[in-house]
Amino acid sequence: MRTSRLEAFSDGVLAIIITIMVLELKVPHGHDFSNLVHTAGTGLLTYLLSFVYVGIYWNNHHHMFHLVQRVRGGVLWANLALLFCLSLFPFTTAWMDDSKFERTPVVVYGLNLFSAAIAYFVLQTVIIRQQGPESPLRRAIGTDFKGKVSPVFYITGILSALLLEGRIGVGIALACFVAVAIMWVVPDRRIDRVIRQSETPG
Repeated sequence: MRTSRLEAFSDGVLAIIITIMVLELKVPHGHDFSNLVHTAGTGLLTYLLSFVYVGIYWNNHHHMFHLVQRVRGGVLWANLALLFCLSLFPFTTAWMDDSKFERTPVVVYGLNLFSAAIAYFVLQTVIIRQQGPESPLRRAIGTDFKGKVSPVFYITGILSALLLEGRIGVGIALACFVAVAIMWVVPDRRIDRVIRQSETPG
């Protein structure tokens, strides 16, 4: 089948995920900035982080399927697994916010990020296998440095929160999660380059 239905369904799910997350934000009781910070300060920060992650996945998903013409059942199920992991973001984000960054919610949030990264890698791998040895996606991602480094940051953050006492471990974990987001926000031109090459005559 062509990718149009898969992409439309994925776009719809990601839009719903963002909507659910923003609905979790609490409205301040007063009308001052101090009320905003007190009521929704951490909520805005956790929402921003998760929004950036959803945006990163949407952006990369969109670019990846520019190099895919048709998909089979394996890709459909791998895509659903990715959407399942991403659909947990509103829950893990809200729990981390409500707990004021306690250890267990931060670890669960890190596991959610890690599982989403693995699910995206699996989707990418299934597509490459279906495309064959001359896979344009394989050529586009190259060594996939960021894709390999990201899980290392997630695991480092999760272990830091689990093994280090007090707020130090949680702080290191959050720093690792933010670092990965910053790394992926930087535009990646590899797929654009392959698309332009394929469209150039000769």
